Amino acid sequence: MTNMLKPIAFAVAIFLAALTSGASPNQSTANLKFTAPAGWVEEKPSSNMRVGQFKLPKAADDTEDASLVVYYFGQGQGGGTAANIERWVGQMKQPEGTATKPSEETLTVNGLKVTSVDVRGTYTAETAPGSGTFNNSPNFRLKAAVIETPKGSYYVKVVGPEKTIGKWDTSIAEFVKSFEFK
Repeated sequence: MTNMLKPIAFAVAIFLAALTSGASPNQSTANLKFTAPAGWVEEKPSSNMRVGQFKLPKAADDTEDASLVVYYFGQGQGGGTAANIERWVGQMKQPEGTATKPSEETLTVNGLKVTSVDVRGTYTAETAPGSGTFNNSPNFRLKAAVIETPKGSYYVKVVGPEKTIGKWDTSIAEFVKSFEFK
């Protein structure tokens, strides 16, 4: 093996050892507790950054379900509250000539600072980070929150058709208020 390949082989070996040992950057999520409301469908998180993932069944007239994801990137990771809210608002395009009018709120939940945003419009976020493919979903609603804990922030993002999000509005608020850090 050439000298250049040795560091790469070592890095790959360390990475594979971490994968097979069950190590996860989310081990500290054991400190965060939350309660999913009745009617939500729990899904297997599709990445290690997702500590919770749920499908919120569609409202009668909607064609698709909403999704709710709880993210944790690690202490000091994931960006600041204002930057995340700005990014989320930017994922919702408004009809030509109208301004985005997000509703923003800051409250304390079980001793944790929670900042949330609620915005309607056409959902235009990238389908997957770095994919270059974007959603184009009109009449959608995005609700998101940053929950600040002593071990770093958790991020909750709910996206789906307006009527479906409206159907689950109360339970989404209850979910955010269930967050506890132990």
